[in-house]
Amino acid sequence: MLYSAIRKILFKLDPEISHELTIKSLKKTGATPLNLAYKQDVVGKPVQVMGIHFPNACGLAAGLDKNGECIRAFEAMGFGFIEVGTVTPRPQPGNEKPRIFRLTQANAIINRMGFNNKGVDYLVEQVRKAKYRGVLGINIGKNKDTPDTKAKDDYLYCMRKVYNFASYITVNISSPNTPGLRSLQYGEALNELLSSLKAEQLSLAEQYDKYVPITVKIAPDLTAEEVDSIAQCLIANDIDGVIATNTTLSREGVEGLEHGDEQGGLSGEPVKEKSTVVIKLLANALEGKLPIIGVGGIASAKDAQEKIDAGASLVQVYSGFIYKGPELIKEVVSAI
Repeated sequence: MLYSAIRKILFKLDPEISHELTIKSLKKTGATPLNLAYKQDVVGKPVQVMGIHFPNACGLAAGLDKNGECIRAFEAMGFGFIEVGTVTPRPQPGNEKPRIFRLTQANAIINRMGFNNKGVDYLVEQVRKAKYRGVLGINIGKNKDTPDTKAKDDYLYCMRKVYNFASYITVNISSPNTPGLRSLQYGEALNELLSSLKAEQLSLAEQYDKYVPITVKIAPDLTAEEVDSIAQCLIANDIDGVIATNTTLSREGVEGLEHGDEQGGLSGEPVKEKSTVVIKLLANALEGKLPIIGVGGIASAKDAQEKIDAGASLVQVYSGFIYKGPELIKEVVSAI
C-alpha cells in the first residue's frame, strides 16, 4: 500500500527525475533506521547456483543501481542477490535526454540510457563502503567511444577492477543502446572475448585465491540458431552462467501506445514471452552444463515460475519491480 502511494507521486514526474530521486533517497536511508519504510522479511528459500549460496532465487537486475549506491537498501528489501552496473572503465554521461519512457498501459519501459555511469573506480568504492555480505553481481561493459575491435580491453580492465569485490561478474554484450555492442554476441568475436575473459578469470582466481564466476547477458532478439551458437560458445569457454535476457528492440505489444515508437530497449510485460522462449532454447542447447538466470517481464509469481519451468535456476526483476515495488520480491520468492 505504501509503495502504491509513492508510485503515484513518482509516476507524475519525468521518469529519469523520479529515478534519480529514488536512488538518492535509497542511498541516504539504506543503512539507517529509515529503511523501515521499505524493509521486509522475506522467507528464505536458499538455492546453490554456480557454487554460490543464494538466500533466495529472486535478484535485482542490473541497470537500476548502475553505480552501486543503494546496495544496503536493496538488501533490506529482501533480494536474494543484487546486480549492480553496467559499469564501464571510464565515467560517461550516456545518451542525450530524454532517454527513459514509461508505457504504463503495457507495464513497460523503453530506455536508451547508453551505459551512463560514474566509472568502475567509483562503483568499487561504493561496494567497499556498503560492506554487504550477500550475493553481489557486478555487470561490466565497454565505453561508447571504445572501438569494437578493442572492446575486449574494456571488459578485461573492468574485470580486474571488480574481481575481488564481486560474487559473480556479468559480461553485458546485449544492451541495444551502445552502438556495435550486440555484434559481440556472434561467432569469432564472442569466442575471442570469452576466451580472453576466461584466461583472465583463472589468473585472477590464483591471485586472489578465490574463484569468481562469469555470466554472460544476452539479448532476446536472437534466432534459434543464434541461441544455439551462443550456447556452444559458452560451453566451449567454460563460462559459469548465462543471463537471459536483456531488453528487446521489438515493439510488439506496444504498437500505437504513447512513446511506443521511441528508440531504445523495451522491457517489462512485452518482453516476457520473448525472454522465456530464449530460456527454453538455451536450456535445450546447454543440457544442464551451465545455469540460466531468467529476467524479462517478471511482474508476478506466475511470471517467475514460468521462467523457472522454462529452465532458469534464478530470476531477476527490474521493470516489474518499478511498477509493483518490494512486495513483488516476497510474491516471487513464495512462489518458487
